[in-house]
Amino acid sequence: MDDLLIHMMRWGQQGYSCSQILLLMALEEKGQNNPDLVRAMAGLAFGCGSGRATCGSLTGGCCLLAFKAVDPDHSARSSEQLPMMLQELTEWFETRIGSFGEGAACSAIVGKGGPEMARQTCAELVGETYAKVMAILAEYGVES
Repeated sequence: MDDLLIHMMRWGQQGYSCSQILLLMALEEKGQNNPDLVRAMAGLAFGCGSGRATCGSLTGGCCLLAFKAVDPDHSARSSEQLPMMLQELTEWFETRIGSFGEGAACSAIVGKGGPEMARQTCAELVGETYAKVMAILAEYGVES
């Protein structure tokens, strides 16, 4: 287990969700603190709370891309490349979770493995999603 994953798991042990952890990583890298944004990201966790919607690792990863892919001329707008980056992340994610079952819903990924299986599956998936987002940003020449 690498240091990044251990760092992410510590936030998980503190009660932060997958989507929150992804943005916490970005904020920490920038030396910023934004409790309002982190709190808002909780709305994406566990498939928007019901388990039936898209996994918070994917939606959080999409938010992380948007957070980092800034239009160089207008800091409040996203880069024109964002839609392509989002598509690449989504396609990767769908391929990555293909072995878990039907679709990208949180409950389909976690399944009936219980809390321990969910923790392990989610930790690995969040770590892989973060790495993929960083790779996509590098591919598109966006400073991470």
